[in-house]
Amino acid sequence: MTGRTPRMRRVGRLVPSRRRSGAEGRPARGAQPKVVALGGGHGLSASLAALRRITGDLTAVVTVADDGGSSGRLRDELGVLPPGDLRKALAALCGDDDWGQTWARVIKHRFESRGELHGHAVGNLLIVALWEQLGDHVQALDLVGKLLGAHGRVLPMSAVPLELQALVRGHDPAAPDEVTTVRGQATVALTPGEVQSVHVVPEDPPAVPEAVEAVLDADWVVLGPGSWFSSVIPHLLVPELLQALQETKARRVLSLNLAPQPGETDGFSPQRHLEVLARHAPKLALDVVLADEAAVPDRDSLTDAAKRLGATVELAPVASPDGCPTHDPELLAAAYDRIFRMHGRIGPWR
Repeated sequence: MTGRTPRMRRVGRLVPSRRRSGAEGRPARGAQPKVVALGGGHGLSASLAALRRITGDLTAVVTVADDGGSSGRLRDELGVLPPGDLRKALAALCGDDDWGQTWARVIKHRFESRGELHGHAVGNLLIVALWEQLGDHVQALDLVGKLLGAHGRVLPMSAVPLELQALVRGHDPAAPDEVTTVRGQATVALTPGEVQSVHVVPEDPPAVPEAVEAVLDADWVVLGPGSWFSSVIPHLLVPELLQALQETKARRVLSLNLAPQPGETDGFSPQRHLEVLARHAPKLALDVVLADEAAVPDRDSLTDAAKRLGATVELAPVASPDGCPTHDPELLAAAYDRIFRMHGRIGPWR
């Protein structure tokens, strides 16, 4: 790969048109791409905030291993899926109008008190209440999305709450060569030492059928950005979901983080992120690896690592101009839009 980077045009909000069907039930020329985004937390929210600007046919598949904060308390007390990452995804899909932004603020609002409600997010309580009322995870999330006017659908990746476990070398600074099992997503995300691998308990969790169907029916699948071991890789640990990712005819984009995460990926180069992902899913091929051009000090090494996964590298300025290590929604939308237009053109939507 040369040192030249593609020119990126800053885009504004693109107004999606409704998906139309041709005579044989296939999307008509010019219809929107079906996009599925996988992840959790702030990384997935960044991706969704960008993707909703370029397509109205968007599904988020969200990790369900969170065990901290309000989500962890509700999970422990009621035995439900942790709702926090699902709530963040719904908030990211809210529109930029008054209705959407008001509801985004409401569901993110946290109570402050000296009692049991302290720290709970309104959206978490709303989601769990509808789960109890309807007895159906997907139906309840669809209803919340309808209330919010969400520009897309949110699904959990598994129908059961998961426990994330990691093998960490040097978790105890006094024993730098010792490998320790660290339990819980909140703990893994901030663990000292070097994460060697992660797995989930139960080991073969059931995937949500609608999530599998969405991946198989997609034109594009976007994985990342986000906490690598606690938000991105867990999707590859759900067997039915991994099989769908391997078998789908969709193009697969891996979106890299802007910087290593303190704790779980301290000192990781961009190419090392690809290497650990490949260790967890050796049969998974990718089509495109997207990275911020300023966050890749060794482009040749990243290109080589991407090639081993069957992918090409796209470099683009996607970081916030204010210098914070966060993605700019419009710049990230421009990068995704260029990738969707220029790579493959396999769908009838182009």
